[in-house]
Amino acid sequence: MMGTMTTAPGQVPVAQQGPRHPLDPEPVRATKTRAVFALGLIAALTGLFIGGIVPATVALQLSRQARREAYASGGFLTGATWLRRGERLAWTGLLLAAVALVALVVIAVVRLAHSPIGHDYPSNVD
Repeated sequence: MMGTMTTAPGQVPVAQQGPRHPLDPEPVRATKTRAVFALGLIAALTGLFIGGIVPATVALQLSRQARREAYASGGFLTGATWLRRGERLAWTGLLLAAVALVALVVIAVVRLAHSPIGHDYPSNVD
């Protein structure tokens, strides 16, 4: 038993990585992740002004495409963290836009409730 090595219970032996093939591409950050993050940031900043709906929608569509491309690349496209941050910012922008729309509807209903119904004629008109 002198030449054998054992592992402790619960430990998993680490698999050695073989040498990379010279034609394998270098892992790079996907360019769409930057666009998703930038659009998500714009959506979050302009969400209360209802303008965040368009960049948020575009960011969420781009994030779906970026996820598909990253999966198909087999690990050579990176940037999942920036993608998640951009998606969160896009959803925040959509949420802020929804809050702004609800607030506008409530304000409009309250103003409509306080306004007189019909035309207010002077007292000398029948």
